[in-house]
Amino acid sequence: MQTSYKRIDAHLSSLGYCSRSQAKNFLKIFRVRVNGVQVFDTNMKVYHDDITVNEEALDPESLTILMHKPKGVICSHEDAGVLIYSLLPQRYTQRNPQLSTVGRLDADTTGAILLTDDGALNHRLTSPKSDIVKLYEVTLAQLLRGDEGEIFASGTLLLKGEKKPLLAAKMKIVTQTLVHLEINEGKYHQVKRMFAAVGNKVIALHRVSFAEYSVANLLPGEYKIL
Repeated sequence: MQTSYKRIDAHLSSLGYCSRSQAKNFLKIFRVRVNGVQVFDTNMKVYHDDITVNEEALDPESLTILMHKPKGVICSHEDAGVLIYSLLPQRYTQRNPQLSTVGRLDADTTGAILLTDDGALNHRLTSPKSDIVKLYEVTLAQLLRGDEGEIFASGTLLLKGEKKPLLAAKMKIVTQTLVHLEINEGKYHQVKRMFAAVGNKVIALHRVSFAEYSVANLLPGEYKIL
């Protein structure tokens, strides 16, 4: 499948390398080549895949990233504090359309989160109908009482303020204060509220995986392009 065909300055600006007004100077400073030939004309129309910058291929036209979100980082474009986008190369933050997280993780929650500039993909993955499995490692303040797994698996647990019970969830006990929990939905503070409903408190929460994407091999703050 052929990639987009447009002016060089349009390619560079949409991918965050520079603004269109900066493109002419960008071509003077960096080695921008089309099929191996260095170019200086920002008006030239070319295919995305034919362009390199300093001998490296352009970033993908559509970008989806898996990140291991560190603790204390905020999934927002505007809130105060350390924003998740500050962990990415600056040009990623200047793409048009912009990158956005697929759902959110609380500031104190770590682990797997996707970021994408594909709005349709984001919508599909966050839709209540998506049925995507999220696996969490949950550290609890108190010992398990013994019936939590049965309650979560029943599909009858109704959280405070909700009108429908939660879908059935799977819990695996690691220790009496550490469990793995699989859920197929993403209600506000869901995991914390689930354990609050059975008289316990979550003191640490880590999302091991989102769908088939795991952060087992990524350190906090590391990411990979999918």
